[in-house]
Amino acid sequence: MSARTIPWLLAGSAILAQIAWPLTAGQARVATTQAVVCLFAAASVTHAGIWRGWAWAGRYTAVVLAFGFAVELLGTTTGFPFSPYEYTTVLQPQLLGVPLLIPAAWTMMAYPALLVGRTLGTRIRIRGAGRTGARRRAIGQVALGAWALASWDLFLDPQMVAEGYWRWPTAAVALPGVPGIPVINYLGWLLVSAILMAMLTRVLPAASDSDPADQGVPALLYGWTWIGGIVANAVFLGRPAVALWGGIGMGLVAVPYLSAVVGRRRA
Repeated sequence: MSARTIPWLLAGSAILAQIAWPLTAGQARVATTQAVVCLFAAASVTHAGIWRGWAWAGRYTAVVLAFGFAVELLGTTTGFPFSPYEYTTVLQPQLLGVPLLIPAAWTMMAYPALLVGRTLGTRIRIRGAGRTGARRRAIGQVALGAWALASWDLFLDPQMVAEGYWRWPTAAVALPGVPGIPVINYLGWLLVSAILMAMLTRVLPAASDSDPADQGVPALLYGWTWIGGIVANAVFLGRPAVALWGGIGMGLVAVPYLSAVVGRRRA
């Protein structure tokens, strides 16, 4: 078996676990949630290691794990930038009140989001040459990657709040049809996603990230998260508003990204 098949197997296993998720309940559903995150994260990291080098993958993993934990700890202790929220005791183990599964969830999704930003950013027509043009392109890539990551939360938070994994104890202005989650939470996600993408841009080379030919696994995972989120919320979970908000939000970058990947692989 070629090493390049390993991320595909992990990605396929993550998708199968997600398909099984609505069919479970209680502790079995918690275990399935944990399996999805771990398999998805493993697919992202192994793909990064095989295609971009294990030093690259190691730096990526270290940065995102540390950043994800720090942001969640900041959020639960100060309320910034997501509005005051708290984790329940359902997801274990926890460190300082933060489930250790949460930084792994950041790790699983930040990788495809980073590639979405870098792939689409190279297709933006930039004015200026030399350092000015490169700086503007990098800003565009960071912005697109941040949107790719933050828009995922339009699916994530409604699902996890409904499962009782975390909650916002005080009422606040929410998106129409998505009660219990303040709008400021999504703005906070956009802020921290932009910071994370800027950090990754600084510490990780982007030599091959403009070429989507080797992005089958992250494209599959990002596309599945988008389409699966729409179908799950519209059909199985009875949350059509979540399907609409998440479908539009992620779709703004998912459609052009998947088109770029599929088009290049057919060329």
